[in-house]
Amino acid sequence: MNSGRAELEASGDQTAALAFGGETPPFTGITESYNGTNWTEVNDFNTGRSTHTGNGTQTSALAAGGDTGSLTGIVESWNGTCWAEVADLNTSRRQAIGAGVDNTSALVFGGNTVRPGDSPTGVTESWNGTSWTEVNDLNTGRYYLAGNGTQTSALAYTGYTTVIVGNTESWNGTSWTELNDVNTTRYLSGGAGADNTSALVFGGSSGGPGLALTETWDGTSWSEEGDLNGARGYVKGTGAYNTAVAIAGGTAPTITSTEEWTGAGAPVTETITTS
Repeated sequence: MNSGRAELEASGDQTAALAFGGETPPFTGITESYNGTNWTEVNDFNTGRSTHTGNGTQTSALAAGGDTGSLTGIVESWNGTCWAEVADLNTSRRQAIGAGVDNTSALVFGGNTVRPGDSPTGVTESWNGTSWTEVNDLNTGRYYLAGNGTQTSALAYTGYTTVIVGNTESWNGTSWTELNDVNTTRYLSGGAGADNTSALVFGGSSGGPGLALTETWDGTSWSEEGDLNGARGYVKGTGAYNTAVAIAGGTAPTITSTEEWTGAGAPVTETITTS
């Protein structure tokens, strides 16, 4: 990336991604666009911040909440060219996670409702393109969690309550159901995936240095896969199961490197010819 940073957010996939906000330090509104090879700086946020949520595509994204030096519920919508402020979250928070296909349909869940300090929440809000509606909470309130999916089919995993957790919960459009935990309990990790049946979690921390460990979700359980090339916490991910990108992260000095997931461990169709 052009600007290394931690606690940013991202949207899109391997060939068309967007990374926005974060902490360099200080708080920043820098937005960069990725074409599968290079990053290009585009128009900044209106309100620089970190630990906000992100979802959508390279041309239609949403950023919600975060830390500006104080707790905020500010939401901004990206139209492919610039950011515009839209309706705020009902519950201001930082260190939450978002899911959704574009800037008209999103889900925000979990987070921390104080600054400074720790107050994990399970509050979940749904976005219809105009306003936010509170829906059913996570079973385990937490922050610095990872997640992926859509407004009606999402997955929440890992995070921090008063301890680091590996809990996995699946959203069916109405409520959250607890499922099998990740193999390596962690927080500050990146996540990617199209819905609640397939996901990738990578990096993060189990309380010490950054991790490189990667796990895949098949709708039932997590399996260990090939590690990141470089261990890192505060990493962000975007993309589907087989088109994931790991972006930036670390603490000072922050990391600028980008890694693409090759899909190792995914089902492969082979044609066998006998003669």
